[in-house]
Amino acid sequence: MKAAPLLQTNGGTHDHNAAAKVKMFFNKQNEYLLKVQGLLCRKTGRSMLDVFVRSLTILCMAIAIVLSSISVCDGHWLFADTKIFGLWHFCTLQLDHKAECTTEISVAEVNGLYTGLVFIRITTTLAVVLAIFGLEMLITSQLCQDPNARRKWAFGSGLTLLSFSMTSLGMLTFVILLRDFITFTGFSLTFWCEFIATFLFFLSSISGLQIYSMMPVVEDSLASV
Repeated sequence: MKAAPLLQTNGGTHDHNAAAKVKMFFNKQNEYLLKVQGLLCRKTGRSMLDVFVRSLTILCMAIAIVLSSISVCDGHWLFADTKIFGLWHFCTLQLDHKAECTTEISVAEVNGLYTGLVFIRITTTLAVVLAIFGLEMLITSQLCQDPNARRKWAFGSGLTLLSFSMTSLGMLTFVILLRDFITFTGFSLTFWCEFIATFLFFLSSISGLQIYSMMPVVEDSLASV
């Protein structure tokens, strides 16, 4: 007769513990959902200024790539009297103002010019390629809002900074090699295109890294959830 109340008491305790566990489970699920919802609201709630700055950074990158590509492909950077020094050709102007160009850079009779121009070609061309990949990473980070968007933006900004360093090194090498022929009015339009592209690479990389440092680590928080 006393065993029945004991069994009833144990059954009631067991039901109470099970209900408590179910309640704790749903409470944790609600906490996770509220946390994810808050992070998503922070992620999608960008200000107009943030979108404008990011768009301007990407636009500057695109303009810099176009200018640098034109400058490298044309390659005629310096006019000195009747001589035209380029990345790919050396030209001389005749009396009838027609240019005779050759790929034999040794005709210019400048020590170390051939080796220097090969180095400049490699650095400037590779800089354009890296900038293209950097631009792709920046655009992808904005179009695909995945957990790796922040890392993609940082990687693209780093590639842009590397492009700036390589174009700067190439231009500086060109100026040092031909320092005896340089005049301010002797630089061609394509040289100034490369100069502007280098400046835009610098602005884009610095602004991109600054934006990265100000971005909330939303992606990492989402991954931990």
